[in-house]
Amino acid sequence: MSLHPRIQEITERIRQRSVPLRRAYLEGIEAAHREGPNRTRLSCGNLAHAFAACGPTDKGRLRADVTPNLGIINAYNDMLSAHQPFEHYPEQIRAVARELGATAQVAGGVPAMCDGVTQGRPGMELSLFSRDNIAQATAISLSHDMFDAALYLGVCDKIVPGLLIGALAFGHLPAVFVPAGPMTPGIPNKKKAEVRERYAAGEATREELLEAEAGSYHAAGTCTFYGTANSNQVLLEAMGLQLPGTSFVNPDQPLRDVLTRAAAERALRITALGGDYRPIGRLIDERAIVNAMAALMATGGSTNHTIHWVAVARAAGIVLTWDDIDLISQTVPLLARVYPNGEADVNRFAAAGGTQFVFRELLEAGLMHDLPTIVPGGMRAYCDEPRSHDGKLDYAPGLAISADENVVRPASRPFEAQGGLRLLRGNIGRALIKTSAVKPEYRFIEAPAVVVDDPRALNKLHAAGVLPQDFVAVVRYQGPRANGMPELHSLAPLLGLLQNQGRRVALVTDGRLSGASGKIPAAIHLTPEAARGGPIARLREGDIVRLDAEAGTLEALVPLEEWDARELAPNTTPAALDLGRNLFAINRDVVTPADQGALSISCGPPFHDGTWEYDSEYELGDAAHAAEAPHEAKDA
Repeated sequence: MSLHPRIQEITERIRQRSVPLRRAYLEGIEAAHREGPNRTRLSCGNLAHAFAACGPTDKGRLRADVTPNLGIINAYNDMLSAHQPFEHYPEQIRAVARELGATAQVAGGVPAMCDGVTQGRPGMELSLFSRDNIAQATAISLSHDMFDAALYLGVCDKIVPGLLIGALAFGHLPAVFVPAGPMTPGIPNKKKAEVRERYAAGEATREELLEAEAGSYHAAGTCTFYGTANSNQVLLEAMGLQLPGTSFVNPDQPLRDVLTRAAAERALRITALGGDYRPIGRLIDERAIVNAMAALMATGGSTNHTIHWVAVARAAGIVLTWDDIDLISQTVPLLARVYPNGEADVNRFAAAGGTQFVFRELLEAGLMHDLPTIVPGGMRAYCDEPRSHDGKLDYAPGLAISADENVVRPASRPFEAQGGLRLLRGNIGRALIKTSAVKPEYRFIEAPAVVVDDPRALNKLHAAGVLPQDFVAVVRYQGPRANGMPELHSLAPLLGLLQNQGRRVALVTDGRLSGASGKIPAAIHLTPEAARGGPIARLREGDIVRLDAEAGTLEALVPLEEWDARELAPNTTPAALDLGRNLFAINRDVVTPADQGALSISCGPPFHDGTWEYDSEYELGDAAHAAEAPHEAKDA
């Protein structure tokens, strides 16, 4: 089918806006490519250092400089369940390369922290900045100029965006991302959430809570809910940077090893030394970025990607804005319900049709670009399901009909006519809300503000019994410049509990919420943040706040003259310098706003004046600009 006119229009706007930056980026790729295979630029001393520890076979091939050498960037550590399986991947990849007459070396490792461990803890203030640190570590690893392509071993929250930004800095190199897959199902996510809420109410013991958490997070692999980690995998496939269907194969399945082997084989075939050169910097264009956002909206994925993919796009010389994302969400229907947007986990999502079903529906509806990927066949190849045949990778057509319409549906009968996210605008600033996780009856609230600078204060107010019946929790000074923009998922059990009691509650914050954003209406990533003088710092206790996710508005119902005359409230939470937070002071000082990717590193070609430029139509937020999505919504 032809491309949906709105998707075509958004893509073209992004392309036109990005022309100078994209041109500069592609010129850099071409210059690097013209210099030839990397090792030809090394002196004899350089090269000798680089293969000194290799065995005779690899050393001979590296000396001859006639076969590809794969660089492996590994985010392995054995504390993260999602990354523990990567321990033996380099050995597998090296073996494949040798069989095919090539070589592979671990170029370097990158840090990989777990937001699940640091939720509600001081270490969470390092989480967002770890993405930029990973990008820099990736660049350091590839700076030896030894490689003809790279394999990226990473799965979780900030790790994949960081690897992507680093990979795009070496855009002349082909890149293949290699996941490890999700853990098998544990206790249902709904049951885990119920125990969390009972614990917040004092009705469950710590032992009960730990038993529920351990029953959910119980083995190697990614967490089974559809948070940032698993959204990463869907977006990588939507851009054609992973092998088709590789995202949700469990670590202990034989097919997992087959896919890892095939990823190494594919990387060797697409280097500049062969006839099918596919550098990442050319594959990732404005169409690939739009595909990623369309897949995010269709599946109700993580809110974190409204920050991360702005940064990823920027690394490729492309300017993506929240207005683009909002219009894509108004165009692409919600085709999946996976926890926290439903009861299914990602294993059930995969069994019901998974990415193959969703991508085929989006392609047929003209809501996704068919474009070049790391494999022949373009995005159509991603509608097929991987199989193992005598230890070799094979593909069969994906499901033509959903195996469970409670989990995935065709575009003709979506769960909702619009996607999973919405941009909110008003006198408090611009924020995002994950509508797919919030029932329609909770998408509007008008209630007094409870204003705090420390998220832990809300639990204390609740314990003291002084919270209003209905209220909007305003948690400020949580943005990138204030403290690194930690996730505030630790608030979800309390606010979810109060909503269960029939109270109307919402969250407004310049911080982030987890990729598993919960069922309460939450206006997050508010920009400008309080630490930049944003109007959220004008809010006072008791101000009436109106949040309307359907209309896309977020307003303080305060007379204009009074609002403009108010001074900004100072941050009452002192800066903490323990647990390494002092080492990231420079990141907080230089970081860009959330809607510009919250970047604390130089990323892509420089802007002429260091600022962003927006289309006037987008900046005005004219709802009439986006016609009604041509889909019939039928909620389950």
